[in-house]
Amino acid sequence: MSSTDSADAVNELVNLRDLGGMPTGDGALTRPGVVYRSDAPHAGDRDPEGMPQWPPAAVIDLREGVEVGEVEHPLAAVSAVHHLPLLEDVAEAESADDYTTNGLITLYANILDHAPKKLVEAFRIILDADGPVLVHCAVGKDRTGVLSALLLSAAGVRPDAIVADYVRTDENMMRVMKRLNLEAQLPPGVDLEAVMELMSAPTEAIESVLERFAEHPDGAAGWLRTHGATETELRRWRARFLDAA
Repeated sequence: MSSTDSADAVNELVNLRDLGGMPTGDGALTRPGVVYRSDAPHAGDRDPEGMPQWPPAAVIDLREGVEVGEVEHPLAAVSAVHHLPLLEDVAEAESADDYTTNGLITLYANILDHAPKKLVEAFRIILDADGPVLVHCAVGKDRTGVLSALLLSAAGVRPDAIVADYVRTDENMMRVMKRLNLEAQLPPGVDLEAVMELMSAPTEAIESVLERFAEHPDGAAGWLRTHGATETELRRWRARFLDAA
């Protein structure tokens, strides 16, 4: 990465994407400008290009308090910011530091098992928002990936499309780590690219989430229903997020 690329990575969201345009099993597409997902915004970021609307109407920050600190969210002046620390209620949260495939499968299972109220709360914030909602954690891979999979699957998006969206983070990981200044934090002699390999987005990890949803009648919609979402909310979600087939 050139010095110019490194400077660009610091000043812009590098794992940002709109979840619009994704195919459902019956031929519909998700609507652009409803949900964005990304790495954590920084103060001084340039406004991204290609988003249907920026800034977003609302932001869901899934990071823990220790990650956020006392600093005001960079988008607080222009967006309604909701802080939902997703790992706060997760048992065995130390698995968040295990970036192997098995460690991620365990982490994602713990999120589904121990933080369903926050996932449903996030779903409702997005459902009721008056404009696009940005969902992010630190990197935009794990916590953001589970919530994104839930939202997409509940709308009927094809599993292969959900997996493809999840693994897109691999393409952006080096720039994310540069943005987080990980290189400066590594002990001497530790290769950044080797760390990137450990922090990849393996298909098996997000497939395990989709398998959990498939245990419920009607998949992710059934999972949401089990945890308090109403049939009316699920119908509204599909109407909000899907263009007609």
